[in-house]
Amino acid sequence: MINIGIVGYGNLGKSCEALVNDTSDMKLVGIFSRRDIKKDKFYKLDRILDFKDEIDVLILCGSSDKDITVQGPNLIENFNTVDSFDTHKKVYEYHHLMDKKAREAGRLALISTGWDPGLFSIIRTYGEAILEKGQTYTFWGKGISQGHSAAVRNIDGISDASQYTVPKDAVVEKVRNNEDIAFSPEMAHIRQVYAVKEEGYDQENLEKRIKTIPNYFDKYETHVNFISKEELEKNHKGMPHGGRVIRNGKSPSGNHSTMEFSLDLENNPDFTAAIDVAYARAVYKMNKEKISGALTVLDVPPKYLINKDYEALLKENI
Repeated sequence: MINIGIVGYGNLGKSCEALVNDTSDMKLVGIFSRRDIKKDKFYKLDRILDFKDEIDVLILCGSSDKDITVQGPNLIENFNTVDSFDTHKKVYEYHHLMDKKAREAGRLALISTGWDPGLFSIIRTYGEAILEKGQTYTFWGKGISQGHSAAVRNIDGISDASQYTVPKDAVVEKVRNNEDIAFSPEMAHIRQVYAVKEEGYDQENLEKRIKTIPNYFDKYETHVNFISKEELEKNHKGMPHGGRVIRNGKSPSGNHSTMEFSLDLENNPDFTAAIDVAYARAVYKMNKEKISGALTVLDVPPKYLINKDYEALLKENI
């Protein structure tokens, strides 16, 4: 059995808890939170070192902008970790920090799992390798982004918020038609924010602060809507998401090829948790082989992810 610890008990932490309890080769040792939760197997985060010898892999379920960049470097000194750090422009820097810390401790850190970064990273790499002459396009949504929503909620004066990422249909159609366009994520998506304002805060100032959050909103067309808590609870508390990666390529003879991978998720945290749990299994297996340092999904052979032996994979999946 793989002994799992979970750090953080928001949407992702709750989904990881349910999945680990339903996974045949894993056992949940404990859930660690800054909050004092009075339930079995829940512990304050400051007690986590008491479980150093009982946990094989920690799944970090905090936010990328506030939690993971602090918790990851601290916890890797005593635990193998998996996280879903999703700030694309800071992954390179975060990887090198975690790699140094993990190698010094003889631990293994799998960073930036999930579906983007994560599965989409793998598909982009396959696309560029197979269709070398071409262009890759990534679209997110329509759906609620947990990380972006958390970034808005972390602003003083915002009591709650949900943020949708919405692809621009006209841009998707141009890509599907193999049109040559000057593509960037910023020009291909809209950020739609629904926020609940606390009493005493200036709405115009809050909107400006949201729109200027670095790496999240500052370069995007962003629409901010201030609504009541009741409306947010009623209409914007689901967790749908999805997206697609499209690679258009051309052979030396001039023939076009298209590779496409898409996701349609009814519950984003449930799906992200499923990816985290699969990669926690891989971290456990690879650490048993004395592999240490920081890895991304690009470094993990698929055979380590699944709860089957290699002979079964050869017979069933090849």
